[in-house]
Amino acid sequence: MSKAMKELLGLQDEELVARLQELRKELMKENNLVASASSPSSPGKLRQMKKNIARIKTLQRQKEVHQ
Repeated sequence: MSKAMKELLGLQDEELVARLQELRKELMKENNLVASASSPSSPGKLRQMKKNIARIKTLQRQKEVHQ
């Protein structure tokens, strides 16, 4: 299990929702930069944000199924 996933496992549901919203806002900003023909601050950052969003959504779904 990755370090990022272990960190997310320790968060409460409300914290996961807040982190998800924060990541989505950041991703939107970065996508706007790319769309306006400027380069993102770091190209790997977009990929990392998308992966973290997927991790959070996976955790939320797992918790939903197990309840």
